[in-house]
Amino acid sequence: MTGGEAVVSVLAQAGVEVAFGVVSIHNQPIFDALGRSSIRLVPSRTEAGAVNMADAFARTSGGVGVAMTSTGTGAGNAAGALVEALSASSRVLHLTGQVESRYLDRGCGYIHETKDQLGMLRAVSKVALRARPGQVAGTVAEALAELRRFPQGPASVEIPIDLQRTEDAPVRLALGEPERRPPDPDRLREVVGLLRAARRPLVWAGGGVLAAGAEAALGHLLERWGAGLLTSNAGRGCLSEEHPRCVGNFGTSPALAELWRRCDLLLSLGTRFRSQETAGYRLPVPALHVQVDCDPARIGACVPVSHPLVADVRLALEAMLSELGEAAPEPGWSDEVAAAGAEARRGLRAGLGPYEAMVDELAARLRPDDVVVRDVTVASSLWGNRLLPIRRPRTNVFPLGGGIGQGLAMAIGAKLAVAGQGRRVLAMVGDGGLAANLGELRTAVQERAPLTLLVFDDAGYGVLRSLQDARYGGRRVGVDLLAPDFPLLARAMGWQARRVETARDFGPALAWALEAQDKGSSAMVVLDLVAIGPLARPFLPPD
Repeated sequence: MTGGEAVVSVLAQAGVEVAFGVVSIHNQPIFDALGRSSIRLVPSRTEAGAVNMADAFARTSGGVGVAMTSTGTGAGNAAGALVEALSASSRVLHLTGQVESRYLDRGCGYIHETKDQLGMLRAVSKVALRARPGQVAGTVAEALAELRRFPQGPASVEIPIDLQRTEDAPVRLALGEPERRPPDPDRLREVVGLLRAARRPLVWAGGGVLAAGAEAALGHLLERWGAGLLTSNAGRGCLSEEHPRCVGNFGTSPALAELWRRCDLLLSLGTRFRSQETAGYRLPVPALHVQVDCDPARIGACVPVSHPLVADVRLALEAMLSELGEAAPEPGWSDEVAAAGAEARRGLRAGLGPYEAMVDELAARLRPDDVVVRDVTVASSLWGNRLLPIRRPRTNVFPLGGGIGQGLAMAIGAKLAVAGQGRRVLAMVGDGGLAANLGELRTAVQERAPLTLLVFDDAGYGVLRSLQDARYGGRRVGVDLLAPDFPLLARAMGWQARRVETARDFGPALAWALEAQDKGSSAMVVLDLVAIGPLARPFLPPD
């Protein structure tokens, strides 16, 4: 078979059913082979969009997302989205072209050539590989195997165009269960002793809990141990946020100050302790802090740790459960945890003004297994990431790298991950972020991936505008944008659309948009934030 056919053969053996990409002269043989296969090809409008779609597909499905781009500029366009996939430890396989083998790394001005493309891909991927003659299939198989190893992250493979056309050696893919590192028995016994003695314990769960499939084990531990649960943004959904002891993504809320002061042991699981979720790494962790992570480089990198445990999170939790026995938290501790979580939510709601009702409408109308995608915008950063309840695993998608403009493409990837399941996808995006990826509106229509899109239109970059207002005396630079008529634009792209100018009109518009999705149509609701009015308390993002 040719190299292009070899790529598709390996993908099919890996169980890939959907791939995203932009066709180019440097990947046509792969696209031709895809067209003759059973794998569904989703032609995104941009390379970044393809990677964002593959990223969200992987997060929502728990499988692998495949993205294909061209050489040089095309691979460069994908780099920002790969940064996001790397930030989220997402299992994305990125396949990109390369110039002919005989011209590699010579700087001959070959079309699409760029200096050290492989080095660029190494900087934004967990691993980056280059296929050699006769080894295209083997290199793709190697990348797929790397995606299964913990810690996870995107893998990029560049394939010279001549190798896509010429004969390649087929491989028989043999992907067993990923290797998981068990906890050291001696360290585990020490940790279990600490857990038994803890009277006021807290757990901090990150995205590693979901990556390891450890949600059930975590739930059992929490019930037996009586601990309260905080999560990072990536860890949301590992336990329903409607559970009374799930405080959620409120680790730095002033309402939790007393809870942190009284906590006598923190167990953190698969988390990076990102800066904006720890007040710049100043989280007041107790003296006894057990951090569990499969990556030794993460342990103690951001906050103090007294007892490191390098291990797969699921295996570590299962081992703890087998050894823990009955624990005895301090009477009333569970009530303290629930009260602190409720107070944190009340404090945030008090600053929302007219937008508080929107939180309630969304919580009431979204089903537990609906997927919520949020781009970086004021509504997401202020309340979408905290107040909007996430009730099930893998229903929460947010750009952890902090970039804007990724929400729409991620929503398409998430929708295709749940295709045929009767589940809906709702995306919250800002006007600035949507403008960066407008072409993907048409992708959603073309691919019959109906969405509900909430556009929070404040005619600019609201998060940065708030920061400039607070830090620079109201001097604004580069944050005010001339927005298009989004409903008119949406209709031109084949969407249904409505504009909302009062808070009381949001509920009916949301119901209309969700019903349209149930009937197979994409619908956009544009919220005119200037008309609706300001927040009761100005939003100030981390600086």
